[in-house]
Amino acid sequence: MGKVINLVKEELISDVRRDYILRLLENDKRIDGRRLDEGRDVEIEVGVIRKAEGSAKVKLGDTQVLVGVKLEIGEPFPDSPNRGVLTTSTELLPVASPVFEPGPPNEDAIELARVIDRGIRSSEAVDLESLCIIEGEKVWVLFIDIHVLDDDGNIMDASSIASIAALYDTKVPKTLVENGKVEILDEYEPLTVRKTPISVTIAKVGNKLVLDPNHEEELVMDSRITVTLSEENEVCSIQKGGSGTISERDVLESLEIARNRFKEVKEAISEVISRRGD
Repeated sequence: MGKVINLVKEELISDVRRDYILRLLENDKRIDGRRLDEGRDVEIEVGVIRKAEGSAKVKLGDTQVLVGVKLEIGEPFPDSPNRGVLTTSTELLPVASPVFEPGPPNEDAIELARVIDRGIRSSEAVDLESLCIIEGEKVWVLFIDIHVLDDDGNIMDASSIASIAALYDTKVPKTLVENGKVEILDEYEPLTVRKTPISVTIAKVGNKLVLDPNHEEELVMDSRITVTLSEENEVCSIQKGGSGTISERDVLESLEIARNRFKEVKEAISEVISRRGD
């Protein structure tokens, strides 16, 4: 499936347009006027899905992603009886891109969900122990559902930002336990979010590293690297994509670019969440 999608993407850009983009990048210029290390503006809106426990909509340039968080009571895993369960899924809506098709999740959707999930888990952003209701029996299962509405490149970072913003927006119903029975009360408390994992994606085109690639830049890139940080100097995960190679020097440069971008995005998330609490 991944090869089919790549072939379709190649057909979406003409040789003339491809050569034009590559010539610009060789001269440290981009088709939208940004610097190579400059990300697009981030717009974040939380509380956009009324029936979800938490939600956020993110616009990254013209890329748009909607994330909803739902909570259900379920059983814990046997090896973590006092911890809630986290599960992440992605839906690439066909209206978002000509290469997205209806049906089961393809390789791109699975990779996207895994990268977001790994960043949240490895950073221990969510206090899963706070989601335990009855140890070994009942816990809250936290579902993060990612919906890509419009793909103009770098849905990875847009999904990451929307996911953590939605978690900060999430309210957990209070429960009452009597004689082993659980009653869900009409009272809520904020989900305990301890860190802010944010993914930063850099595309490699020729010998150039390009932060936050748009759709056309993704069509000409050789490879990409996605770095997820939970603090400026705390790397949660690194994911490499594409068929091209990435050197050790590329990784080190990407880390520096990612740290600068992380600070920008974290400030944007913090501003939105502080307004939400007013």
